[in-house]
Amino acid sequence: MTPSSHTTATPSTATPSTATPSRDTASPQQANGNGAAVEFWFEFGSNYSYLSVMCIEPLAARHGVKVLWRAFLLGPVFKALGWQDSPFVVQPVKGAYALMDTARHCERLGLPWKTPSVFPRRALLPMRVAMLGAGEPWMGAFCRRIMQMNFGEDRDIDTPEAVTEALDELGLPAAGLIAQAQSEPNKTALREQTEEALRRGIFGAPTFFAGEQMYWGNDRMEDALSCAAMTYYGKAG
Repeated sequence: MTPSSHTTATPSTATPSTATPSRDTASPQQANGNGAAVEFWFEFGSNYSYLSVMCIEPLAARHGVKVLWRAFLLGPVFKALGWQDSPFVVQPVKGAYALMDTARHCERLGLPWKTPSVFPRRALLPMRVAMLGAGEPWMGAFCRRIMQMNFGEDRDIDTPEAVTEALDELGLPAAGLIAQAQSEPNKTALREQTEEALRRGIFGAPTFFAGEQMYWGNDRMEDALSCAAMTYYGKAG
């Protein structure tokens, strides 16, 4: 959870086609064989990840950069840093400001906003589904729908019903994907990806990597995309 952005990209509303789920494990260096890429590390409970999720795909397209989706859990990261909860819970004044700040940015970007009655929300099941969708064309649309449920509609997102609704709207096989998401190998994959986040020095969400350059916060999203474009094309996108 981080300070928010002044980016003015139009939020994406595209609905990708269905596909067999598979993890996108490409590194930025591997992805650069086919173009510039940015790793996007996010969490569905993060209010500033909401802003990034809703805007990153059209902004990345403008820069000619591929988005590598990296779901991870903030709870274990905070505990490893010595915090028993989100900084926005530990410091209620900071949490209240963050929600007010997010509301302002949603108004500016034309995004739906309804102050969440539970913050941050548990999002384990949709995060596990996001592990399956990381390399799929429906990933962005799924993430946007889950985020909209959380921050635009003030709904519980960590239920089979909510996740089924989001997947059904995309024409995806909800029952099969949820079963795969709850499999032990996929649960392990999310834990391992969270451990990777810690090893790489991630301490909040959203975080972006352009090669080895780390950028923290929604307000650094466009900097990360510009860096990736500059590294690959020799100029900013």
